[in-house]
Amino acid sequence: MGAGTGNRAYAQTEFDDLPDASTGWNAFAPVMPPPLTFQDAAGKTLTLAAFKGRVLLVNLWATWCGPCKEELPSFAALAPKLKPFGGLVLPISIDVDGVSAVRPYFELQGIRNLPILVNPSGDDLDMLQTNGIPVTLVIDPSGKAVARLDGAANWNTAPVVEFLRHLAKSGTPNPDGFTQT
Repeated sequence: MGAGTGNRAYAQTEFDDLPDASTGWNAFAPVMPPPLTFQDAAGKTLTLAAFKGRVLLVNLWATWCGPCKEELPSFAALAPKLKPFGGLVLPISIDVDGVSAVRPYFELQGIRNLPILVNPSGDDLDMLQTNGIPVTLVIDPSGKAVARLDGAANWNTAPVVEFLRHLAKSGTPNPDGFTQT
């Protein structure tokens, strides 16, 4: 079975120019995120709870998804900017071939600063109540979801970095998507 035929996700229509993620996400009052489970490259099962205390960008994507592939470099460029305040990008691939699909894709694209994380069953799609990818959750340091974006965007922008930096410091977003200090 091919990587694009085994689960229920559909890729959104491709963009020529990706919009700034901060202009498209839906920010909301902090809520517990769905109980996502995924594996790392070594096959260890992880949950979001393992990353509590950090600002997270949790992205569901696949190597066969055009918009996902457009968006992924922005996560790779953003990742080093998150390190000073402990933020992480968690790109969870739903490719049915799991690590054997993601590892060569990352190598081909020169992506070395993002972890290889997989959910080949696609169960995380159900947990997020979606059948489309990419989809991204913003998780605050207390482990609560504070924003969501369905669709591809450019995450490597000054407003996104500023939002995440303030979220790491204060942990409290206000309804317009920016944090209160």
